[in-house]
Amino acid sequence: MSASMVRATVRAVSKRRILPTRAALTLTPAAVNQVRMLLQDKPEYIGLKVGVRTRGCNGLTYTLDYTTEKNQADEEVLQDGVRVFIEKKAQLTLLGTEMDFVDSKLSTEFVFNNPNIKGTCGCGESFSI
Repeated sequence: MSASMVRATVRAVSKRRILPTRAALTLTPAAVNQVRMLLQDKPEYIGLKVGVRTRGCNGLTYTLDYTTEKNQADEEVLQDGVRVFIEKKAQLTLLGTEMDFVDSKLSTEFVFNNPNIKGTCGCGESFSI
């Protein structure tokens, strides 16, 4: 036999702790309620789609759109009966992000608390990773 043999051994590990996977995006109760309210009168839409675009003085901005279908490359986040889809381009930038909804005297908006952001512009509209 001139062919070399490669051996592999399988071992069962009894005390290995399996870590739960983190959701790509988590929604606060305020964000869940707002998404639900936005979609309640729009039965043709199945959820919101979150994306990123190259724009602004610091590189990237978030986009939010209604969506009628899930694209093959979209990541689906289902939380408390609300569906949010993440575009392929935005999946790595949103990993571990919390989506909140804030209603203040000056603005009513979705706020993304993203641990991956390295810098933002002065107005808070754009960010870099």
